[in-house]
Amino acid sequence: MTTSPDRALLAIMASQKGYQERISGWTKFGQWYEDLKDAPGFAEAPWCQMSISWAAEQAGIPESVIPRMAYTPYAAQWFADRGRWGRTPRVGGLVFFDWGGSHDIGKIDHVGLVRGILPDGRILTLEGNTANQLLERRRSLAGVAGFGYPDYGAVKTQTWTEKLMDSLPVLKLGTVGFIVKTVRACLFARGRVPISAYGAPEKLKAWLESTRYDTQLVELVEAFQVAEGLHADGEVGPKTWPKLILP
Repeated sequence: MTTSPDRALLAIMASQKGYQERISGWTKFGQWYEDLKDAPGFAEAPWCQMSISWAAEQAGIPESVIPRMAYTPYAAQWFADRGRWGRTPRVGGLVFFDWGGSHDIGKIDHVGLVRGILPDGRILTLEGNTANQLLERRRSLAGVAGFGYPDYGAVKTQTWTEKLMDSLPVLKLGTVGFIVKTVRACLFARGRVPISAYGAPEKLKAWLESTRYDTQLVELVEAFQVAEGLHADGEVGPKTWPKLILP
């Protein structure tokens, strides 16, 4: 079972409830953004937008759906420019506030995520940089300048097997490690290892236990790739792993 990107984003933000900035104003969200953009000075900057950018990154939501920004008016304008801006709250949407009460994007002061819509019309939000913390708030719509609606439908949702395949390393000539034994075992189980590869039946165990990705293994993988209609480069990567492991 997979988790939808909006639910994943809200869950990650909720997991940060209670996070508090240091006395200097430093936050891990600002530091992450500073490192991401190679832009000194953001580690101790106001961080409401950066906390959402950080959470989107953790949730695997691409920048084409939620931009990685630090300045709330720019983020709001980004949604408006793409026709994804409005006045109606939606769960999973970004809510932009102007404490002066205008609907002017250029005057936006703050941003949060809409977690829920309450029976009395107020919204339940998750907000960074509120009382120097990341907190859940109940807000009226009086101070809302507008809402940004991420196109969550554009996010490719992976199954757990796809995530597993993507997490596996690329193995190639010279790689040393326990996972090399997995490649050997899979090739053997699929009947892709001739007896000439290990010399004699009594030597099979030693061959299977080898953790070195050597030239012989490269040749066996290349032969397997040819048989499976893959590009034969002798490396076990994201296209070869599923053919080796999955039924």
